[in-house]
Amino acid sequence: MPSNPAREHGVELDALAPDELDSLDQGVIGLDSAGTVVVFSEGASTISGLSREAVLGRDYFRDVMPGTNVPGFRGRFLAGARRGTLDQSFDHVFGRLPQPLRARVRMRRGHVTGVRPVTWLTIDPLESLGAGLPREAVMAAIGQRVRAEPVDASLCEREPIHIPGSIQPNAVMLAADAATLLVLAYSANISEIVDPVEPPLAGRPLADVLPSDFVAAIRTRLAGGGLEDGRSLRRRLTLPCSSTPYHAVAHAHAGRLIVELELEPDSADDFATASQIDTELAVGRLREAGTLADAARIAALEIRALTGFEAVLVYRFDTDWNGEAVAEDKAPDWSRSLLGLRFPASDIPAQARALYTKAKSRFVIDRDSVPVGLVAAPGAGNGPIDLTFAQHRTLSPIHLEYQRNLGVNGSMSISIMVEGRLWGLMIGHHRRPHYVAPETRSAATVLTDAFAMRVQEIESRRLWAERQAHLDVEGRLVRGLTRSDDFVAALTGGGTTLLDLFSATGAGIVSGERVTLIGRTPPPEIVTAITGWLRTRVGEGETGYSSNSFTTEYLEAAPYREIASGLLAAFLDESRENLLLWFRPEVPSTVTWGGDPRKPVLAGSGPVAVLPRRSFERWIEERTGFANPWADWQLQLAGSLAEAVEGVVLRQRRKIDELTSLLAEKERLLEQKDLLTREIDHRVKNSLQIVSAFLQMQRRQIADGEARQAFADTSARVMSVARVHDSLYQADRVDEVDLGQTIENLCNDLAGLAGDGHAVDLTAEPGLMVPYRKAVALSLIATELVTNAFKYAANPTGGGRVEVSVSASGPGEVQLRVCDDGAGLPADWADARARSKGSGLGMKLIRAMLDQINARLDVANNPGACFTITA
Repeated sequence: MPSNPAREHGVELDALAPDELDSLDQGVIGLDSAGTVVVFSEGASTISGLSREAVLGRDYFRDVMPGTNVPGFRGRFLAGARRGTLDQSFDHVFGRLPQPLRARVRMRRGHVTGVRPVTWLTIDPLESLGAGLPREAVMAAIGQRVRAEPVDASLCEREPIHIPGSIQPNAVMLAADAATLLVLAYSANISEIVDPVEPPLAGRPLADVLPSDFVAAIRTRLAGGGLEDGRSLRRRLTLPCSSTPYHAVAHAHAGRLIVELELEPDSADDFATASQIDTELAVGRLREAGTLADAARIAALEIRALTGFEAVLVYRFDTDWNGEAVAEDKAPDWSRSLLGLRFPASDIPAQARALYTKAKSRFVIDRDSVPVGLVAAPGAGNGPIDLTFAQHRTLSPIHLEYQRNLGVNGSMSISIMVEGRLWGLMIGHHRRPHYVAPETRSAATVLTDAFAMRVQEIESRRLWAERQAHLDVEGRLVRGLTRSDDFVAALTGGGTTLLDLFSATGAGIVSGERVTLIGRTPPPEIVTAITGWLRTRVGEGETGYSSNSFTTEYLEAAPYREIASGLLAAFLDESRENLLLWFRPEVPSTVTWGGDPRKPVLAGSGPVAVLPRRSFERWIEERTGFANPWADWQLQLAGSLAEAVEGVVLRQRRKIDELTSLLAEKERLLEQKDLLTREIDHRVKNSLQIVSAFLQMQRRQIADGEARQAFADTSARVMSVARVHDSLYQADRVDEVDLGQTIENLCNDLAGLAGDGHAVDLTAEPGLMVPYRKAVALSLIATELVTNAFKYAANPTGGGRVEVSVSASGPGEVQLRVCDDGAGLPADWADARARSKGSGLGMKLIRAMLDQINARLDVANNPGACFTITA
């Protein structure tokens, strides 16, 4: 709109009395050198809606119209005060009047009643502006709010906040084709730097508007891909049509080159500007922080000192994207503290978090400023311009209303990125509009990045120490596994057990039907039920499960929430027969929310589906059924331990299978051997009995006495061996013989062979088992001794009694004792040459058998001959 010469060069204000100033149809304001209001006309009162009494004596830029505390308004005032001359006219949009207004402002030096120096501001309304359709729709919906309506909070997540179609009024924007650098769109306030009409700006080369060296630098960076993915080119430049310096930022995105220009302060002293030394000192103090809490506190303090915000918060996201103010630094008169409060994830919905991940910083000077729309050139297409990385992108009207409800006007949000993930936000709040110079914004971003790196260092060091300790425990467990054939015993017994991992208070192993538990755990039958539930709960191809609110997911375990609210589990194998479990107890806690988290948004009306909540009063939630959360690395470590155990289990299975197969084969061979041995014993016994019978028959047919006795002795010896085989055949085992039973049967046979008048008194310890080889030798010895006793120790009447005893003598030894009732042995019986009896084949056989089984023979007269064999 062309200026009005009468208004530009109208009456001389210095000469007008107060009532004459009130009669003007302009707004007239007089400011002293500090910016304090000394004159405020009726016209100014009408335009602003403020009474003269409420304004006089107050700082115009800080108290009356804080939206003017920017380089384009207050900066001009300060520059003129330094130079001593000032006469400038410019358009300005007031956003805090009864209704937004675009006006022509003239600023010039003068005097009040010719004595007191002032700076005159004349304000000529040009047009009344709406707040913009989005803002008007929000304000209309506020008045028509229906609280009882159901609300779909996901509507917030579908708001296209990256294509708002407008920018904040403190900047001018140009959008060009990234390939040709021809202008495709521009902000509606482009006339501040170039006439968009003559010639038409649409389709013109960017070099017609911006300095050629800046455009050349843009081309170079574009060619090297240096302006993509949030990277930018920043320059302080002077435009061809103006001597006023601008701060320019260029970036490329989605095929568009976007250039933002904002007026720079005439002097660094006009608006607080962070110096390099300020930033370096702040970074140094951050490096000294030893804990996360200290680092967050220092970061909030230093960034508030740099930026001048009345409050700065360090806002951290949890795993569910709820937020918590973990540090805060605020002005003494800022009454509302947000420190320690939690905020539901819907306060910063998913698409906003995605935008924060890409574009690091967002500064809002004035919440109530009127957005400047973008004008698309003909042929630019119908698609909106993506302003994801634009620094002056306007914010969502719903978010701006959220700030209003929070009592915040000027604001700042800088992303805290830790290991490529959105860890949190550095948030600045101001109750009035608040301008932050470009250099200070960059310094705040650098300091936030330094805080993010410090967070990563502190957290990495803590996690490294914690993980190393757990890896050491895992190593000891695995070494124990390699030395054990029972993995359950190796993990639950000894000096290091599963309880030494993950700060668990209970642990267990399920192996088939076997449940082994240590520490504080649910009972075995509940753990068995939990295992069955996990088999269906853990998806196919997965092996692990973790939850810090397990008892709310598996209600059957709810009675045990005090000891098992947290569960970490890992299956060992695909069959899911083996499972490792760790339990954590409930940690009751009190969570203080900034407002009721169950009501994150309110129902709107008309074109606005939802509105931000209005209440941020402290809302206390008592949380039960929650344990300390499991870290991702703990789930990974549990999985690696499960893999190690799986190897041991498989090894044990293979070994068991091999041993089982080998045992089965040995049992089969033993069964065959036993059958064969018994058959052999049976046949040997029958053969020996036949031989013995033939010897008896032959004996009866021989008349010679000595020959008959030789046949009788031989028959007895054969019979003794037959009795041993008979015992073997009847015994349960083929390698041992019941010696007492064998000697008893043998003595009965020998007494029968000796005839009437001969008897054997036997005392035998029952169940005295001896090896087959020893039983044969002792049977032969017993045969010789009993036969000799019947032969040589008979009493005068022709009969005789022999006492035989069989007993254990010591570990692995037996004693055979044979005593007769005869006259005993002669004193010189040991001298073979003096003896006339007892030195024949029988005694030689006895000595041979003694040597064979390494036995000892003791002889005594008691009064008859008594032989004791210890073997």
